[in-house]
Parts: sequence; structure tokens; C-alpha cells
Amino acid sequence: MKPLFDVKGKITFPALLGMVHVKALPGTPFCNENICKVVETAVQEAELYQIAGFDGIVIENMHDRPYLKGHVGPEIVAGMTRAAVEIRRKVGQKFPVGVQILAGANIEALAVAHLSGCDFIRAEGCVFAHVADEGLIEACAGQLLRERSRIGAERVRIWTDIQKKHSAHAITADLDLEDWVHGAEFFGIDGVIITGSATGKSASPEEVIRARSASRLPVIVGSGITAENAGEYAKADAWIIGSSMKYDGFWENPIDPDRLKKMVASRDRVARK
Repeated sequence: MKPLFDVKGKITFPALLGMVHVKALPGTPFCNENICKVVETAVQEAELYQIAGFDGIVIENMHDRPYLKGHVGPEIVAGMTRAAVEIRRKVGQKFPVGVQILAGANIEALAVAHLSGCDFIRAEGCVFAHVADEGLIEACAGQLLRERSRIGAERVRIWTDIQKKHSAHAITADLDLEDWVHGAEFFGIDGVIITGSATGKSASPEEVIRARSASRLPVIVGSGITAENAGEYAKADAWIIGSSMKYDGFWENPIDPDRLKKMVASRDRVARK
């Protein structure tokens, strides 16, 4: 198993990261299982990715829709921490694990990652602002990086979405992709994530190249990669993949082991070029 980060903190390409969509947690509208079953399913999915040859995973409370804006309650923090701890116990310390808590609950995600021994978080809205399903999401890098220092979580890297999916960007229409990337680098973010317009929608390969040229930050593709189009994203440092690994390519379905095998084979072909 190769490490996700090299000795200088750079991502070792091509890092293949699977999404574990944690089932709806207690207190959310679509919760229909107790926490033991929720955690058990999350652990099983994490193990499937590891066995298949993925380089790491991201755990996310995707089923907790409709999402709260900016912060979540203690029950979500407790549930995600429990899932993260059990996943970490199962996959071991050397298998990278990231955390995302929707929507934009980045302070909470940082705490979960730090206390459960995870390696990075996927954070929304670190620089500039956008209008998401949940409403106006404002920049949070100042608060988030100060919190990382306050709790001694400097080892937890922060990756942020640039011009995030499921969002309108009219209020920043005078900014181009490079401006967003420059802002993230200037504010001390550790990596930028490029996505399509929605979950499962393909990101623009051209935007990946532009983001790489705009700064020294790692560039991660965060939506829309499949075994068939993976070669288009060879310029990215890492791929976060979820929907296309599920039966019928739908994010709510269980993981399809055959799709995992095809994805790993596709990554390996890209790596050899």
C-alpha cells in the first residue's frame, strides 16, 4: 500500500479515493436504521474499497438530506466520529481516511478527523462565497485554520471545493477559476477539488489543467470519474469516486464490486502511461 502523501506532503498520484456515503444518521429525516447498523454498513463499504485496491476513502453524511447550513448537531458529530473510529480500526492506520460533513460543517469535520485519527477533510466554502441548496455559504478559511491550530490538528489536511457543485456562482461571476485557486493557496488550504455541476456529473478536464497551472496546490477531481473516462483526468493528483462505484451508477445504491475492479484497473493503466 503506497502512502497518500509523500515526505513533502504532496499527494502521490494517482491516488484513488472511494466515497463511503454513511447512511442517514439518527435525528435526520431519512434515518431508518439504528446507529449500530449505520456504522456496520459504513465499515463494510470502507473494507470493500480497501480490498479492491483503492488508496483511501472519504466518509460523508450524504444521506442526511436536507442538509443543515454550516453546522450540525452533536448527534451528527457523535455518529460520524463513531463511524470514523470503527472504520479506522478496520482498515488500519496506514489506509488514508478523509471526512466531510454536509453542508459546510467544516469545524465539526475537522474535530471528527482529528479525534478519530483521520488524515484530511473535504471542506466547502473555504474561500469566496456561493449560493448552495442550503442558502448562502460564506468563506470560512480564517475560522477553520485557526481552529486547526487551536486543537493541535495541523496533521489533518484541508481540501476545498472550487466553484462547488450543486451551487450558483452568480455573486462571484467576475472571478475565474484561477482566482478561486489563488485564494485557496493564499489562505493556506492544502488542496483544491474540481467537480461537475452535481453529484456524479463529470468535471471539466480543462478546468483540472487550469487549476494545476494556477498554483502549487494538489488538484483533486471530486465528481464524475468512471472507469471509462478516467484517462481524461490524468493531470489530477487524486480522484474521489462514489456514484460510479454503485450499482447502476446511482449514489444511493450499494457498492458494486465489479465496478471497483474496473476502476482500479483503469487507474493502473493511467499510472503506467
